[in-house]
Amino acid sequence: MAAPLPRLALLLSGAAFAAMPLPVLAQEPVLLGTILLNPAHSRAQDPDGNAADRGNSQYVAEAELDRARMGDLKDLFAGIASVSVGGAIPVAQKIFVNGVDMLNLAVTVDGVSQNNRLFHHVSANAFDPGLMKFVRVDSGAAPADAGPHAMAGAVVMETVDTGDILDEGQTIGGNARLSYGDNGNTFGRSATLAGRAGGFEWLAYGKRMTGDDYQTGAGTTIAGSAADLTTALLKLAYETPDGHRFELSGQQMNDDALRPYRANFVSDGRPFPLRRYDTERQTWAFSYENTKAAGLWDPRFTLGHSSVDLGVDQPLTPALGVSRGKTDTLSGKIENRFHLSGENTVTVGLDWYDRESRYSDASTSGITERARNTGLFVQARIEPTETLSLSTGLRWDRQDFTGTNGWSDTFSGFSGNLSAAWQVTEAVTLRGGVSSVFGGVTIEDNFIFNPAWDYSALTASRSENYTLGLDYEAGDFSLDAELFLTRLNDVRLASFRVNGTGDAESRGYNLGLGYGWDGGYLRASYSHSKIKVNGSASDSYAAVDLGAPLGGVLSLEVQHTPDGSAFTFGGSIDAATGYDEQAVNADQGLPGYAVLNLFAEWAAPQIEGLTIRAEVNNVFDKQYADRATYGADYSSVTPFYEPGRTVQIVAAMKF
Repeated sequence: MAAPLPRLALLLSGAAFAAMPLPVLAQEPVLLGTILLNPAHSRAQDPDGNAADRGNSQYVAEAELDRARMGDLKDLFAGIASVSVGGAIPVAQKIFVNGVDMLNLAVTVDGVSQNNRLFHHVSANAFDPGLMKFVRVDSGAAPADAGPHAMAGAVVMETVDTGDILDEGQTIGGNARLSYGDNGNTFGRSATLAGRAGGFEWLAYGKRMTGDDYQTGAGTTIAGSAADLTTALLKLAYETPDGHRFELSGQQMNDDALRPYRANFVSDGRPFPLRRYDTERQTWAFSYENTKAAGLWDPRFTLGHSSVDLGVDQPLTPALGVSRGKTDTLSGKIENRFHLSGENTVTVGLDWYDRESRYSDASTSGITERARNTGLFVQARIEPTETLSLSTGLRWDRQDFTGTNGWSDTFSGFSGNLSAAWQVTEAVTLRGGVSSVFGGVTIEDNFIFNPAWDYSALTASRSENYTLGLDYEAGDFSLDAELFLTRLNDVRLASFRVNGTGDAESRGYNLGLGYGWDGGYLRASYSHSKIKVNGSASDSYAAVDLGAPLGGVLSLEVQHTPDGSAFTFGGSIDAATGYDEQAVNADQGLPGYAVLNLFAEWAAPQIEGLTIRAEVNNVFDKQYADRATYGADYSSVTPFYEPGRTVQIVAAMKF
């Protein structure tokens, strides 16, 4: 068990101060490099950041990435109201973009397609923020080169490279972090070590999070909420003097602990015990690109494999032993970017995946569904005039699908997209996007596979996306507003009994505000969405795997570093308005909430690379379930409430 908070605080701060002679402490502090909260700097890392199809994209800022490294996905996306994360613990956290479940978006890590289905009580997309250097969310109309199944957009994640760890001229180095949170005695430790020589690069990363069950704002201990997470990443790369870069990486994430019987909520009134959830997630990737390419020859290649393996104990039916679901995806992509002139490019390529999902227990050796998809795509990003930017693309996909009972069929279709951005004045830009996307047939949840399913009613799904927005930017002030509509047609509905399809729709609007000043920045956003299934307002159960009833969600972040100071101060507000427009079987509305979080961060002036951060999350000890958490609209369900007031200290050392 981790040391009590006072002991750890003394250890972290005492180590720093003990290393300084007394005269040093009296010297004027020196302002060190500030990690930026402005997402514009993350957008600048995207080669297509100014393209018209990025108009509806949201970028996780550098400060948000850094502060989430010892946290989870909720911390990672905390600054973006249109991206909601519900589920309180990593194994159960589900992500929704504009109210749509991320299972309906194309998700890639280092260019490798991720699996999009698993047991409906856990997350199919659990990632460690400590691995990430870049995260982008494309909501709505996504470009053709985003990959197959970009029904409601795409999520792009890239893991850290050696160049992100080492300074110019440095040949070996790294960083280490320690964290402790008093609510649940959660102790975290991570380390990254990287090196380079003669064109070769290597990087190794490891992280371990452990703790006890935490308490809610009402003082209730949530059994099965204890942290027990292990992550590892290994990267090898070689780049020639001419810019030919080859990279190989592998990562693994394990969460093995007792969890609530249904891991995404605490109870539904039945006396179910805790049971073991053993989750292993792996991704490996091999890629090639020319970092110095220009002109008409700029090829890129990615080959990778992702898998999620979940074993769940069955204490109520011990004869079944361990129920196991495993999903594997082997995927690849080859493309060439033609640089025509200036910002004008055309990208042409081919991508494919081979995905198999399997369920097994003591009574069966395995029930499977399988899908193979091949896609051809072209995406043009052009600027006809100085004030007009266009992005348009087309792709064709062919999918071969095999069901649980051997039934098979082939589906194919075209997808198209068009985005435009018009700079009306130096400060005002109008933008919009539209897409129609072929989705094929989705592999279903492993744990509801039924060999008796009738597949004759299944047809290829298709989506429609519409966005219309306005951006205003004047100096350090920015304001944006956007209307969105996503329709999912003929999508597969989760059910063990009936293998059928239905329609879903999410519509609403997003508002964003950014303001910077010397030493500080404020980022605020508000998102309001409504989800419908088969034409009717939906509760959280009817919308499973499609979306969630969210209503209004607010996010606000602010930070400031006083001139000449080694301290940075800031905080955030997470809030949601009351929402009672669900239908179907929901018997109560979703209560509103507002949660305040505060922090102070100290960059040690005379110990280069040392940063100590102290934060108080949920300052007023509110009991609440994040709006995207399942089940809060049922009086018979106890949702997975977020932790109550938590004091956390994080010490980071770069060397």
